[in-house]
Amino acid sequence: MSTFILSLETSSPICSVALHRDGMLVGQSELRLEKSHSSHLSVMVSQLLENTNHTLADVAAVTVSDGPGSYTGLRIGAAAAKGFCYASDIQLLAISTLRALAHQVATTTAHAHEYLYCPMLDARRMEVYSALYTHTGEEVVAPAPLVLDSATLSEQLTRRRVLFFGSGAAKFQPLVAEQPHAAFLLGIEPSAIAIGELAYEAYQRQEFQDVAYYEPFYLKEVYTTTPKA
Repeated sequence: MSTFILSLETSSPICSVALHRDGMLVGQSELRLEKSHSSHLSVMVSQLLENTNHTLADVAAVTVSDGPGSYTGLRIGAAAAKGFCYASDIQLLAISTLRALAHQVATTTAHAHEYLYCPMLDARRMEVYSALYTHTGEEVVAPAPLVLDSATLSEQLTRRRVLFFGSGAAKFQPLVAEQPHAAFLLGIEPSAIAIGELAYEAYQRQEFQDVAYYEPFYLKEVYTTTPKA
């Protein structure tokens, strides 16, 4: 029997959904509209399922982008995924946003084994959320918040070619302009397609989340303030 997995990517300003069958893409939709996640995510899922002639009853699991990324976006994605799972009594999966970005790039890069892959998500000022992976997805440097300077990842750059990408990569590029092992790929954004591809592997390993207690991987503490008014 085929395994259908619905994937949600809400960690960035792009709201993205995808449906996979046994790891193969069936359909996808994305909306590049700021602050659209809360009002459009459920509609996008409904339209995707309708356009592919499926319903939630066909879906074995819902996968959410686990973070790091936008606090608000991650919370919206987690809440929606939990709602779908509760409503249809199906499994919940969570895939690292950074690992999915690395997978997305590595699978479309020529001579992929020659590089290490460094996704960078903008965390404002000169800070990024980042990690380092091989072309097979093996973690070399664990996800962490990094303050960028010319010495960032210098140890790795002396030994291997490193491909940098994601919303935070552009501000790192001038800092390592003289580093021959640093390469940059701009315009790469998180996608539910990559989330769904990794989700099928996670589903086979039964790496399910507790629907009641799952929380996204924010990487940094969430700070809230009391309104002055």
